[in-house]
Amino acid sequence: MILIDAFINSLKLPNKNAMFKLNRVGMDIVVFYLFILILIVSIPHLVLQLQMTDGLAGGLPVILKLIYFFMFYYLPLTIAVFLFISIMAYVGVAIAKLMKRKLRYQIIWKLLAFTTTIPFFAYMLLASLFPIRDKYLLLAIVYSFIMLIFMILKYPKRRIRKKAK
Repeated sequence: MILIDAFINSLKLPNKNAMFKLNRVGMDIVVFYLFILILIVSIPHLVLQLQMTDGLAGGLPVILKLIYFFMFYYLPLTIAVFLFISIMAYVGVAIAKLMKRKLRYQIIWKLLAFTTTIPFFAYMLLASLFPIRDKYLLLAIVYSFIMLIFMILKYPKRRIRKKAK
């Protein structure tokens, strides 16, 4: 149920209520959500790999094709997604400081992870209909960065405390 709520709220981003609900989701759920999301995004490539009859993996049995897929497609894609989210979260922290917002790295990382939902599902749908390059996934970075700016602007500014004499 938590994953379904997270999915629904991630579709509502940058809505303020959705951001605060997603902020309450534990980091373990966020990571699990990303693993599932990346697996769903990988389905079109998996289907192509299983249907392949020529080339390096063409003559392999299905189980070896599955192992090949997870080692040489799913794992590198997962590493790349986590790396990009982490780097963008550091950029987000710098932007939040410039805008004087109350945001920490963990919050920005979580929110960025949830912003990947729409571009990843769009990629999956397009890749299911016709061949599409994986470079489309770079558009997910641009989309997430734009969403990051909108989300940072929704957060309240830091209150400046006056020093007592």
